[in-house]
Amino acid sequence: MDENAIRQWLIECFGPIQGEMAWNQLSNLPDEIREQLLSQDPSKLPNPAEVQSLMQAFSAGGLNTMGDMQRTVEEGPINVKLAKSLALQQANGSGSESSVSAENGELARRAISEANLWLDTACEFNPSPGETQMLTRAGWVEGTIDAWAQFASPVAQSMNDALASVIADRLGGAVQGEIAGMFAGPVPIPIPEGMKDPEQLMKLLGNTSFAMQLGRAAGDLSHEVRGSFDQGIALLKNPSGALIVQNIVEYAKSLDIDVNEVMAFLALQELAHARLFAAVPWLMPRFEALIGKYARGIDIDLDAMEEQLRDAGTMDPESMADAVNLTKVGIPDTPEQQQAMTSLETLLALVEGWVDAVVWRAGMAHIPHIEQLREMLRRERAIGGPAERTFESLLGMQLRPKRMREAAALWESIGAQEGPAARDAKWSHPDLLPQLPNDAATEGAPSQDSQPAESGSRQAEGEMGSNAPTSDAGTIDWDAELSKLLDEEQGDDGKQDDGKQEER
Repeated sequence: MDENAIRQWLIECFGPIQGEMAWNQLSNLPDEIREQLLSQDPSKLPNPAEVQSLMQAFSAGGLNTMGDMQRTVEEGPINVKLAKSLALQQANGSGSESSVSAENGELARRAISEANLWLDTACEFNPSPGETQMLTRAGWVEGTIDAWAQFASPVAQSMNDALASVIADRLGGAVQGEIAGMFAGPVPIPIPEGMKDPEQLMKLLGNTSFAMQLGRAAGDLSHEVRGSFDQGIALLKNPSGALIVQNIVEYAKSLDIDVNEVMAFLALQELAHARLFAAVPWLMPRFEALIGKYARGIDIDLDAMEEQLRDAGTMDPESMADAVNLTKVGIPDTPEQQQAMTSLETLLALVEGWVDAVVWRAGMAHIPHIEQLREMLRRERAIGGPAERTFESLLGMQLRPKRMREAAALWESIGAQEGPAARDAKWSHPDLLPQLPNDAATEGAPSQDSQPAESGSRQAEGEMGSNAPTSDAGTIDWDAELSKLLDEEQGDDGKQDDGKQEER
């Protein structure tokens, strides 16, 4: 690399004064390290604007001094400040609104008010306490990143411990010559005295790598979510939930359906979730317990992690992304994890199925395109979006209600036969919840009870072909089929790295 080229690049990244300081710092490095840095391909240097953005995020993430780095490792397995800073950068990116406009705010308030009135006629649960918020993308990040970090912490801890183990026991001194500073690259930051132990250093790098991926995934997801309960669990501290108004308006445009209808439908979805979680005090703790049980049971393939570390171009958080990606280094589920995941998927399906059934009852007389919106949402829930799949690579689990159709059909049947009061009373205790049809059979195989919830299936049959799996009643399990097609696509791509590819 031409010395003038890297000098100019440093100036563009850090300004004339700090750029010259960085150049002098580089010039004073030991010859072997300096030669290694100058041997890099200039075309592979990051864009100066990206470097500036990353430095701002690191500053906001509390990585300004050597003491900050030490505290970061001591405070937990994820640097939540850094994750939030990166997420907010993406949430506030090009095209994002900094506030909810008066027009869209009024539209959302009217939808929320009407949704509460309609739900009063369709379910027994009272409105949740407080007011439903109207959030920007950045507001969603601010309100939910702590919850995501809490769910991901057991996984991140396992990752950090595994990284330290690989360095200490297996790579030995192999990376000593590569690590000139905290973030080996054109401007290495000296390693503080307390961090010169390779195990501690790798914990910090793992902590930072995981935070960077979590932040970027949250930033991506902020452009997709339309309500705070989109993942089927309560993420906001506000029990009444929230609508991400800009995303709803853009979603309506993409569907070419009147925004009033789409806003009303999604308000019903959000408020039905809010009523359920507010009325069932054991529900969210049960989700947290199942997610925690699964996450704590994750084991890391040290051989795979070692391979990812050796393949990394440098020992920096960006290059180490694959080493903290469970799709790359996670060991297949244990029987205990499989049991936790089955329980989690069943509970998610029962929640989403109840919401689906209640929303349909509440909105069928008011929303002309409710069937189309209902079918679209079911498919989205079944296959997940790009950012959702990125989260799955960090959490190691799929938060998708794969049997939502069966559950919706079951709740519809119970409501028709026993009435709304008896239907909703089944949430009073976990043991009273109904069992999904064919619960012991293959995941996703619907029974005859699923017939009432299959409105819209016949119209979609031509899209999937005649080879889709059918039940005894002849209905097609669209959620299972869509998930299968998605898995096949990922397989054809050579087990793609969800985390990196989705970010691009």
